[in-house]
Amino acid sequence: MNKAEREIFFARLQAANPEPVGELNYSNAYTLLVAVVLSAQATDVGVNKATGPLFAVADTPEKMLALGEDRVRAYIKTIGLYKNKAKNVIRLSEQLLENHDGQVPDDRESLEALAGVGRKTANVVLNIFFGQPTIAVDTHLFRVSNRTGLAKGKTPLEVEKKLLKRIPPAYLLHAHHWLILHGRYVCKARKPDCPACIVSDVCRFKGKTVAE
Repeated sequence: MNKAEREIFFARLQAANPEPVGELNYSNAYTLLVAVVLSAQATDVGVNKATGPLFAVADTPEKMLALGEDRVRAYIKTIGLYKNKAKNVIRLSEQLLENHDGQVPDDRESLEALAGVGRKTANVVLNIFFGQPTIAVDTHLFRVSNRTGLAKGKTPLEVEKKLLKRIPPAYLLHAHHWLILHGRYVCKARKPDCPACIVSDVCRFKGKTVAE
């Protein structure tokens, strides 16, 4: 996909959804961080069902620690890998209080030092809460980038670095959301809905589907 096509690609996604938002529910930087940690290998819908009751009683590191690992585990038991995730939520809450006065840091290095937080999670928090132009490459974004020819790569990090170079600067802040939502609802894994795709004409995918 060349420069002109990339401009068309993102201009159309912006026109269709000028102010995209993530689908995880949160009320502050801490609850966003916890929600993203819990979302690994889980759906946003499933995470929201669990975090609604959890965040009602624990929306700060202090309250989460007061709740304790066993009770956190009970709240999130419907989420995959819940035992390990409960342990990480408690540990990262301790780390926030020990090293950051209970506040979520706004730099990747500090975020990645927290329990259960990898590069993707850090990028989501930096983008959504702190408004930094980062790209969090999940399975949807990885698929869309490779399939469309927007940024081909064999690893999430490779795709992330290419996207940061290739996405027109004016669209970088919201690109993360547009690509994930496009992959989730249009450019789906098993059968992309190419007839309904607003960027199909600039997409390089050779196996495009047709209207039935």
